[in-house]
Amino acid sequence: FFDPTRKNQSTEEYQFATQWRLQLGYVQPYHRTQDTAALYMHGIRLGATVDFLLPQRFSLQTGALLSFSYGVNNQHWGINTQEDAQVNILQHNLLQLQLTIPVRAYYNIKVWKDLNFLFFAGPQLNIGLTNYDIVNTDKLSPSTLNWLQQEGVATTPHDRYVNKQLYRTNIQMGVGAGLEWQKYRLVAGYDFGLNNILRTSAIANQKMNEWGWICTFSYKL
Repeated sequence: FFDPTRKNQSTEEYQFATQWRLQLGYVQPYHRTQDTAALYMHGIRLGATVDFLLPQRFSLQTGALLSFSYGVNNQHWGINTQEDAQVNILQHNLLQLQLTIPVRAYYNIKVWKDLNFLFFAGPQLNIGLTNYDIVNTDKLSPSTLNWLQQEGVATTPHDRYVNKQLYRTNIQMGVGAGLEWQKYRLVAGYDFGLNNILRTSAIANQKMNEWGWICTFSYKL
């Protein structure tokens, strides 16, 4: 028995459309050197995205997002003298501001009524706007501080991009999943750093990548 009405009801007709969203969430970038986490940071991300709806429940997302994060890194230094037998710590309080441009492919699976399960993958470009290092030398002995300054180690507040310590461009590949209900979307994912961001290294052949977790909430306009 052929029922054309039943066929039409079971077939979803594709129509191209765009969906704009406001996004707010948590980010945890961290810098890795030689497969070791050198610095963890915590922060927030906010901005806007646009989804281009594609056939077969796929979509392509891009947008502009600002990420502000903060972290503390304690570097232990010392020279072999009796005066410097104690631990010498150079503390770095880092403030990082980045512009993120994602290009994500999304696939959604309808679970129940307006509830959908989402998967996403794709690259994103991070452009460093500032990476300000507020250096604290209170736990350094005078001789260690003098030696670090002679070696060219920055011991005063500075921007690590301006000082040519880091590259501004950071390309990542991310994967993740989430839930969507009506106009609300909650996703979490992980981004893998693809390129070296360390411009000037104190150790020969050292490289550094920025990886990170994200968890974001967005609202469809």
